[in-house]
Amino acid sequence: MLLQLPRLAHSLRDPFDVDQAYLQRKTIFQNLKPPRNGNSHDGSKLARRIVHLWDEAPIEVRQAYRQFIGAVVELMGGEVESEEFYELALTAYRLFARPEGNITYVEKKLELQNLLGYAASDAVITKIATLAQSLYHLQPTASFDFLGPEKKIIGADVDVEFGANLAFQPPSRFVVDTSFEDVDLVGEEIMPSLYLLQQGWGDNGDLTGKELSAKGMQFDLWWLRDACAKMVRQSTSQLSQDELAMAICRVLDSEKPGDEIAGDLLDLVGDSAFETVQDLISHRKELVDAIHRGLQLLKSNKTATNTQPRLPSYATQVTVQTETERQIDKLRRKEEKRNRRGTDYGVEDLSTISFSSLLQASDNKGVFDDLVGAGEALTAPALPQGTVRNHFKGYEEVIIPPLPTAPMKPGEKLIGITELDDFAQAAFEGYKSLNRIQSRIFHTTYHTNENILVCAPTGAGKTNIAMIAVLHEIGQHFKDGYLHKKDFKIVYVAPMKALAAEVTSTFGRRLSPLNMIVKELTGDMQLSRSELEETQMIVTTPEKWDVITRKSSDMSLSMLVKLLIIDEVHLLNDDRGPVIEALVARTLRQVESTQSMIRIVGLSATLPNYLEVAEFLRVNPDTGLFYFDSSYRPVPLAQQYIGISEHNFQARNALLSDICYKKVVQSLHQGHQVMVFVHSRKDTGKTANKLVDDAKLNGDFALFSTETHPQFGLIKRDVLKSRNKELVQLFESGVGIHHAGMLRADRGLTERLFSDGLLKVLVCTATLAWGVNLPAHTVVIKGTQLYDPKAGGWRDLGMLDVMQIFGRAGRPQFDKSGEGIIITTHDKLAYYLRLLTCQLPIESQFISSLRDNLNAEVVLGTVTNMKEACAWLGYTYLFIRMQKNPLAYGIGWDEVVADPSLTIKQRAFVAEAARALDKAKMMRFDEKSGNFYCTELGRIASHFYIQYSSVETYNDMLRRHMSDSEVIEMVAHSSEFENIVVREEEQNELEKLIRSFCPLEVKGGPANKHGKISILIQVYISHGSIDSFSLVSDASYISASLARIMRALFEICLRRGWCEMTSFLLDYCKAVDRQIWPHQHPLRQFHMDISGEILRKLEERDADLDHLRDMDEKDIGALIRYAPGGRMVKQYLAYFPSIQLSATVSPITRTVLKVDLLISPDFIWKERSHGGALHWWILVEDSENDHIYHSDFFTLTKRMAKGEAQKISFTVPIFEPHPPQYYIRAVSDSWLHAEALCTISFQKLTLPEGRTSHTELLDLKPLPVTAIGNEKYETLYRFSHFNPIQTQAFHVLYHTNENVLLGAPTGSGKTISAELAMLHLFNTQPDMKVIYIAPLKAIVRERMNDWKKRLVSQLGKKMVEMTGDYTPDLAALLSADIIISTPEKWDGISRNWHSRSYVTKVGLMILDEIHLLGADRGPILEV
Repeated sequence: MLLQLPRLAHSLRDPFDVDQAYLQRKTIFQNLKPPRNGNSHDGSKLARRIVHLWDEAPIEVRQAYRQFIGAVVELMGGEVESEEFYELALTAYRLFARPEGNITYVEKKLELQNLLGYAASDAVITKIATLAQSLYHLQPTASFDFLGPEKKIIGADVDVEFGANLAFQPPSRFVVDTSFEDVDLVGEEIMPSLYLLQQGWGDNGDLTGKELSAKGMQFDLWWLRDACAKMVRQSTSQLSQDELAMAICRVLDSEKPGDEIAGDLLDLVGDSAFETVQDLISHRKELVDAIHRGLQLLKSNKTATNTQPRLPSYATQVTVQTETERQIDKLRRKEEKRNRRGTDYGVEDLSTISFSSLLQASDNKGVFDDLVGAGEALTAPALPQGTVRNHFKGYEEVIIPPLPTAPMKPGEKLIGITELDDFAQAAFEGYKSLNRIQSRIFHTTYHTNENILVCAPTGAGKTNIAMIAVLHEIGQHFKDGYLHKKDFKIVYVAPMKALAAEVTSTFGRRLSPLNMIVKELTGDMQLSRSELEETQMIVTTPEKWDVITRKSSDMSLSMLVKLLIIDEVHLLNDDRGPVIEALVARTLRQVESTQSMIRIVGLSATLPNYLEVAEFLRVNPDTGLFYFDSSYRPVPLAQQYIGISEHNFQARNALLSDICYKKVVQSLHQGHQVMVFVHSRKDTGKTANKLVDDAKLNGDFALFSTETHPQFGLIKRDVLKSRNKELVQLFESGVGIHHAGMLRADRGLTERLFSDGLLKVLVCTATLAWGVNLPAHTVVIKGTQLYDPKAGGWRDLGMLDVMQIFGRAGRPQFDKSGEGIIITTHDKLAYYLRLLTCQLPIESQFISSLRDNLNAEVVLGTVTNMKEACAWLGYTYLFIRMQKNPLAYGIGWDEVVADPSLTIKQRAFVAEAARALDKAKMMRFDEKSGNFYCTELGRIASHFYIQYSSVETYNDMLRRHMSDSEVIEMVAHSSEFENIVVREEEQNELEKLIRSFCPLEVKGGPANKHGKISILIQVYISHGSIDSFSLVSDASYISASLARIMRALFEICLRRGWCEMTSFLLDYCKAVDRQIWPHQHPLRQFHMDISGEILRKLEERDADLDHLRDMDEKDIGALIRYAPGGRMVKQYLAYFPSIQLSATVSPITRTVLKVDLLISPDFIWKERSHGGALHWWILVEDSENDHIYHSDFFTLTKRMAKGEAQKISFTVPIFEPHPPQYYIRAVSDSWLHAEALCTISFQKLTLPEGRTSHTELLDLKPLPVTAIGNEKYETLYRFSHFNPIQTQAFHVLYHTNENVLLGAPTGSGKTISAELAMLHLFNTQPDMKVIYIAPLKAIVRERMNDWKKRLVSQLGKKMVEMTGDYTPDLAALLSADIIISTPEKWDGISRNWHSRSYVTKVGLMILDEIHLLGADRGPILEV
């Protein structure tokens, strides 16, 4: 038996308390803040590099530092990318801080400009030099050491486990000075160290870890094997080479802390191999990664042998099976899965496998892991055949050849346009035939009503597929040669506004011969209700259509939709995916509940899991699913992926420009045009100028020039007219630029020049790929980082953008093939290869917005309890993916085994969301019954698209009385803006903005996130101008949501009945809409017509509207010291909206007053300023109690304004003791300071006499059932006598036609009392109908079931139900004796009562639960 001898190492070691260490690590991890979104650098990191002891730096040093940073921002022209900014600031400080040194000012300036990439103005560089010197001299210890390589701050890397990065100094006696010849590794794969050993290098002595890594050695399992072989040779270990290696693997992969692992390794290999232990520990991470990669590949190989690879089918070759075959197949698959799962668990254990198999597996990398390190094991198809990988100095290139176009199949033919109906041919004017993809799907699209999913490459003509579906829909509404336009709507959902605009113009033009109206409905283009009714095809974005279908009042619109086209379905993977899921789920449920037909057509790029997306869209895989690979591209696409591995920022940037230039020149040599896509407006000019400079430098300028073009002289005149200097200057060189910041005319000119061949190269931003169809043979994406304010920083270019840009490569008429080149960093190379060779399945993002979407459905009334919510979740893509890939959604295998259908998990998701909504008061969730009840707050959040987390914020922060700055601060806390981050380089400009444009106090200042948002909100209202690019992006992102948030807050205060806050927030809603502060002069709302000078003088003189109305023209002219201005002011005073109010009051009871209000307009209507209608809020307020008792929304049209006064009537409550008065205020919804006031005094008000509130219950003898006097009726009741309440009311109910209000406690037999009134109607007027109105669907259901058993079956009456779930047809309504309905449904039907005979035939109306008059749905009952 071997006993371990006591060793010196053990006695030297400190006592180690494991529990204490665990607790210490736990607290460290808890205190670690999560990394911030985006890659905006931490400001203090840069400050610490430049300023010595930054945390203790005095205020003047900090001030000098800020000024220096401000100058660097100015040098970059306000457009700041964090890493570039960081490098530039450090270099500028290093160069200029100390005036002495042997480099001249000119050399310093040149170095700075090289880093910047273009020439900068002398003034700015001088300013930077001065500020850098003053900052340097201000520092107490003017030490320059800390500008050296970045030091680790102690405690900064607390998340690295102890022992993972210990720096061992090897004893000098072991270090042998060996000199290798420089091995040129460029262009070759690095050799595993095994080969070095075989060359006899292994015996040269040990190489230290540093030297190994310097020579490109990799610390992987090969290295471990060599090290073990050496130790076995030197007999420091009793184990064999393989056993020793496996033992070391097990130690390294254990969960122990670093120092214990070091001890275990020394015990294992002995003290003489101390250096090997040092290497093992310092490279533990690489080795453990290699072990895990080996394990994973072993596992995936095992799985791959058990499963057949699923390759994409060609078009729709899907097997057809009978039901029994399907069941057997399912069982077989389940069995395989179970066996497979058993083997899966076995392979993960290191004790069961040999080192040699692990070594082979870890070396046998996946095709992508070679590029990126360990990725997820892929079972998807590898890169296409013929792919070439090249290594160059500093970058790697993967070239994928174009896939040749697939040959025509036997029997495949192109469909000629003449095969379409006559009306449809008009939309294909100029086409001879459809292309291959369109011909393949033509029959299904044009001759059936099947749902369709088409997966095809970008540029394959998917727009025409949508057109064919639209024409099929139009054809169904052609009756007797006439198109019934009122019967249908078509909705086309496009992901981007730019794309929506393009689709609108294309379809509008092509459908105009059919008299079809196509309109765009996006954030930029609003449509009025009448315009929506006139439009047959609506092109919209997912969010906009979601908002419209969320409102139950607009159900009439969604009921008319017969065709829903969803473009770019692969967006499900994107953060906007949940919106598409919600839309599809809502549409599918509508189809099932109303039994109406809505066809769904999904268009998508090629995606791997198309079968699941088809299942989600309810597409039949045998008939409606079409999958085309890239061999169907009209122009085959060659792709190049370039990953730059250079780490130094300056070198990386230079390489990026260099590669881009090479690729452009290569393409120009072949006589092609090139588009270069960059990701910021400023970058377009920068890149274009760099290309021109490089061309001049390398003598390639003739390639770019288009002077030989026959039209060059003619067009040059047009170009010279443009005011864009950059555009004119670059035109001479044959290069153009294009971005959204240019004027529309300049953009149009550039597009025309490029398509006519007068520009060889076009440098543009991604907006061009979306909004304009302008192809080129070669497209180059230069860099993949773009600024996204939503993510609060820089993010990678998404799959959608890359596909769209690559879709522009190759011009169908001219080119045999196109070329797409993407230049990115090496770590992103594998990501883009996976993305574009379609190997990442599309996952659902729905969980992230489950709460908001559940709330929307509850508000809509389509989900009222847990059961319905689970059913609704079953319609989403989340539910389908959850079953296929549970781990991605946080569902463990044990849960899947216990609950294969995942119904428990589904309930858990819904319950969690419902509890959260209940906590935020957005709905009431009754856990016992599982019912959901909608609240006002939830309704407001749904209609205004406010996130659940924002509502929680408002619940905490919104109070009855708040100041202006508190309101702005509360809005800044909205979760819509949570990703906006504070950047050091913006501080100076933010401080300037505070001074220039912020009238309100900014809490927290510009250094605080909410402070920054407050500043940008104020700058937006003040109409201020911003220079910095990232601030402009942030400001436009904030302004997009601002109006909606303000309106929601106004509605919340209005519903809570707070007078002061309601009018205050309404003012701010108008301030945001008009970009004018409430304290500014009201006439500023005519700023287009009245000069700013006049308005400023009016504000200085403090002349309010009433004061000005009393003055005449001359006096006003004198007041503003400008005579002609007086007349203009007087004229616009007459245009300013103003109304007069007068009210009369009549008491109805002691607690209810009826108010008749007369509204008389008192201004001149001007179409340009007032439009077609003005909206006013009518508020009845009790200022003593700060409460609103009534609110009304009144619309004043142009016709009303010219006619007589308008009268509206309403009721308000009154309480004892009476307040002295109520105020009625009319406030304009869109004009600041346009309001009118009227007082209702209660001094001389005479109220009706008070009387006892309830009827006295008489002491009567209970009536027997036989009192009905009709045997048939008597059999309906199982009891012998009526109860006291029924007895007392019997005569009135059964023998008279009097109206009855019966108020009694629950369970006192009110339903039977109602039945007595029905029986009376059946006796006296058998042809009349009974309408029974119940407030809840549940009560309607209960009534239906009860009366079906008794009244219907025994008396032979007909009964129909009318609720949100069920709408009977006209015949059923006409023949029914009893109609049971909800208030909303009956309200909708009875609005046209004079034209509907079944409404006029109602003889008895029973309103159950009439006490709900005072609740949310009271208004509907009143009406």
